[in-house]
Amino acid sequence: MTSKKTTGASAAASSASAASEPARRRTTSRKSPIKKSTAARHVAIEDLPTEEIWAHYSQARAEKNVQDIEAIRNILMERHFPLVKYIAERLLQTLPKSIELDDLVSAGLFGLMDAIRGFDLDRGIKFKTYCTTRIRGSILDQLRSQDWVPRLVRLKASKIDKALQRLTGRFGREPTHSELARELEMDHQELSIELQSASAKAMYSLSDKWEDRDDDSSMEKVDVLEDKKSIDPLGVLNRDDMMGFLTRSLTHKERFIIEQYYQVGHTMREIGEMLNLTESRVCQIHSNVMGRLKSLFGTKQNTMLM
Repeated sequence: MTSKKTTGASAAASSASAASEPARRRTTSRKSPIKKSTAARHVAIEDLPTEEIWAHYSQARAEKNVQDIEAIRNILMERHFPLVKYIAERLLQTLPKSIELDDLVSAGLFGLMDAIRGFDLDRGIKFKTYCTTRIRGSILDQLRSQDWVPRLVRLKASKIDKALQRLTGRFGREPTHSELARELEMDHQELSIELQSASAKAMYSLSDKWEDRDDDSSMEKVDVLEDKKSIDPLGVLNRDDMMGFLTRSLTHKERFIIEQYYQVGHTMREIGEMLNLTESRVCQIHSNVMGRLKSLFGTKQNTMLM
């Protein structure tokens, strides 16, 4: 009697177990999604050869998948950043020593972004060939369009000017060369070099002539220099608008990069170390911000940040 009950109970348990097995399988299958997460797919794409990354990018554009387009474009930017830096370094060799590599790299990244957006994989042209001209052209356009006074020169000139103001307030007169050198913790020769560099910010000779084609007369550039004491209302409005944009529209990371680069004077690599980002990623974020500023405020937006 007991054995029959045991046998019956075992059979019932087996039957219940068998009945619940499909449910367990269904529950398990629900916990294991077939598709990988977007982040996982992007990590996998990042490890692929460049040609395959381009294939994924073309597919994302065909499907109009905005999230994938942006993510894969960032991967392509990282992959081709060394080329931007190489082109910038080559150009830097032909330019005045006062111009900084980081500024050229940032300009070159605009060209790289345009090249990525405009590249057609089906044309059979190598991307390196296609983008090299765009990168170089973007750097040259920036050099031509900007009132190119390097950031470091501006920072040093500002430092000297502040020291002059402090000492003038302290002594009730303009400081001597020795007093200024001591305040800035420089020797006489070093201060002379810095003063010469700061005074060369105008970047042109005051004795150059402007030609007036209407009456064949000419005047020297010194005659048409702006009055530094006068206020340019449009410039003030543009700067106020830009400061509002920086406050309202940028993320904390974007604002930090802009402040550290233009106000403090850190390099892209140094900022990357602070944020635990690669140098190329910092350059890319900077270029994205500058592109937005350029569309709103024109080509001289970086001089307004200094």
